[in-house]
Amino acid sequence: MSKKILIIVENLPVPMDFRVWKEARSLRDAGYEVVVLCPRSKSAKEGYEFLEGIHIYRHPVAKERDGAWGYVREYTFALFWEFLYSWWIYLRRGFHVIQGCNPPDDIFLVALPFKLFGVKYIFDHHDVNPELYLSKYGKKNLFYKVQLWLEKCTFRCSDVVISTNNSYREIAMTRGGIRAENVFVVRNGPSPETFKAVPPNPARKHGKRYLVGYVGVMNSQDGLDILLAVALRIKNSGRRDIYFTCVGGGPELPSLRKMVQEQQLEDTVTFTGYVSDAELLEILSTADVCVNPDRPCDMNSMSTMIKIMEYMALGKPIVQFEGTEGRFSAQEASLYSDGSDPAAHFAEKLLWLLDHPEERERMGQFGRQRIEKELAWEYSVQNLLAAYEKAFSKTRGKRALQADSAKP
Repeated sequence: MSKKILIIVENLPVPMDFRVWKEARSLRDAGYEVVVLCPRSKSAKEGYEFLEGIHIYRHPVAKERDGAWGYVREYTFALFWEFLYSWWIYLRRGFHVIQGCNPPDDIFLVALPFKLFGVKYIFDHHDVNPELYLSKYGKKNLFYKVQLWLEKCTFRCSDVVISTNNSYREIAMTRGGIRAENVFVVRNGPSPETFKAVPPNPARKHGKRYLVGYVGVMNSQDGLDILLAVALRIKNSGRRDIYFTCVGGGPELPSLRKMVQEQQLEDTVTFTGYVSDAELLEILSTADVCVNPDRPCDMNSMSTMIKIMEYMALGKPIVQFEGTEGRFSAQEASLYSDGSDPAAHFAEKLLWLLDHPEERERMGQFGRQRIEKELAWEYSVQNLLAAYEKAFSKTRGKRALQADSAKP
């Protein structure tokens, strides 16, 4: 008897969403039949793909717009297609569990009708949306209250919650009212077998002695404007031996590139946009230090950033702002800026680390060992499977599973 799962993710298409793809493959390896429903993108245009034993359906997406109303339009459009595709998949293939991956916190609406048929709902908590909204807009207005309401409804609908860290687990139990035995921490660690260092390429340093690397999405809360202020401060201090390469894309990328020109930092900073995995690994492998300038706020403090653990997997020392989960992940692999004077203090930490090669080596080794022994994806799989075992234990019984499994 096959146990069937539908994973719904709206933020990124699969397999580009690495966390969801790792989850899907791990569940497949454990014997589950996995279907993923996600958005289309320029790099993932196929409406259907059968990849590595996993069925992937991709729905149309609305044109991306700025502002809160733009998000409402985008999420409403996605919700409509998720609802239609989910029913088609249910009638075509059947499923016993839906896993909804936020943001946003509205996927429970797709799952609600299926609960009448005994389908269970697992909430995969990627982002704390109320705090995310505050970090972007700084207002506790109507939209913020809607985020709180959606989060509350999501937890109430959930049979099991998957949390990315202990801070999110605490939110599930306190703000969400989920019992401890129904919350499982599944960290988003890299796989050292595939995400590993390659030979450095000195040309990536653009003739400078040191390279500082960054990878990630570029939204307002990600602090790339702070990193530009750090680069400008260092350049104005007389240091001309440091180059910054920032990999990734996002809504802020055009304005960041414009800031580079306005501040005359073309000889110091490059924003590459999205690059291939091979190019990303070469840039980070060449870097002397990697940075996480995420703006100090509640959302960033309680969130686990995959880039931190990717830096650690490559043996790179890190500079970041002080935060609960950032410190838990990196520990001695990072220096921490207190954020009191963001650009000045961050620059001070970065320069000190660049000028102490023995400390860089020690911190890099510590980080790599922490990934290999504690935080790699393989150490999260047991909790992922335990979450699904818990969800399937709540089904209406073997008869319901057999009836659903008999669907064509």
